[in-house]
Amino acid sequence: MAIEFDHSTLGQRVLFGTGGAARNTLAALTGLDANRVLLIADRFTLELADEIAASVPIVDRIHDIVQHVPVENAQAAVDRARATGADAVLSIGGGSSTGLAKIVARETGLPIVAVPTTFAGSEATNVWGQTEGERKTTGVDDKVLPRVVVYDASLMATMPATLAMSSALNAVAHAIDGFWAPRADPVNRALGTEGLRALLPGLRQLQSEPDSLEARERTLYGAYLAAVAFASAGSGMHHKICHALGGTYNLPHAETHSVVIGYVTAFNAPFAPDAAERVVSALGGDTSPGGGLYRLRHDIGAPRSLAQLGFDENAIPAAAEIILPAIPASNPRPVTQADLETLLHAAWAGDPIE
Repeated sequence: MAIEFDHSTLGQRVLFGTGGAARNTLAALTGLDANRVLLIADRFTLELADEIAASVPIVDRIHDIVQHVPVENAQAAVDRARATGADAVLSIGGGSSTGLAKIVARETGLPIVAVPTTFAGSEATNVWGQTEGERKTTGVDDKVLPRVVVYDASLMATMPATLAMSSALNAVAHAIDGFWAPRADPVNRALGTEGLRALLPGLRQLQSEPDSLEARERTLYGAYLAAVAFASAGSGMHHKICHALGGTYNLPHAETHSVVIGYVTAFNAPFAPDAAERVVSALGGDTSPGGGLYRLRHDIGAPRSLAQLGFDENAIPAAAEIILPAIPASNPRPVTQADLETLLHAAWAGDPIE
């Protein structure tokens, strides 16, 4: 079969090195000629933020970080960036910190230097999201792609074990959902496949050796590759489901992804043999892709159901109605309201489907 595709590569500098966060952040901001930096950092990273702030020209700090980026918080951050005359944004923390910085960049055009402390992957994408009322809106804009990302595996050392497992499974979801996303092509499939080859061994090693920097480095490297693949391929069925659940029902981001990915994979796999083969191979073979992900979730102690996350079973029909129009036409398997309700019921109960 002839190979034909249209692939766009996002331009971004990546500084990857354990123990180098402060040094590399200063180098990144110096390279941008930044002299008035707005610091956005969640409260779990205050020690690191203080260390970096000692050598960086900070004009204001924002530590009130809320998941799913409520529009009110986003507008307040934009206003502060403008009022202080900031010429760059420095985000430190998980996906919520990066997400808030992205809205500031979208509205002001300021460059972002992102220092992630989880495996969220948002720092490697040009996708933004914010929540207004009970609806999460997402979009794509090259202005929100961080200009520089500073990766330091030692920053993940304080992440609670359960969050680390869910965050890494969120990264796994980036790779897998990218196999059937709207702009999937051979390049992002290759990146996603290599991402899984690093992520899955790293994740298992991290579960057995929580203090292993080698495991964190491997997982972080895989998460970056998976995020780049996702940025190129776009949001597939899995991400549309999770965005709706997170924005409408305020479910925790990483944990929701860690629950849902096995169900979407099991649903799509019979209609996407190439993707199924890639997932099975990365899992070690001799299993179905959905079954392998369920077992992985169990083995590493990640949340097993949406009920555990506080999702109400009675909300399933309404959630399915919200999700259905967002499912991409590129999804390999046709999706109906009944399909979504069945999938959500299983995910709510934690019951595997094959």
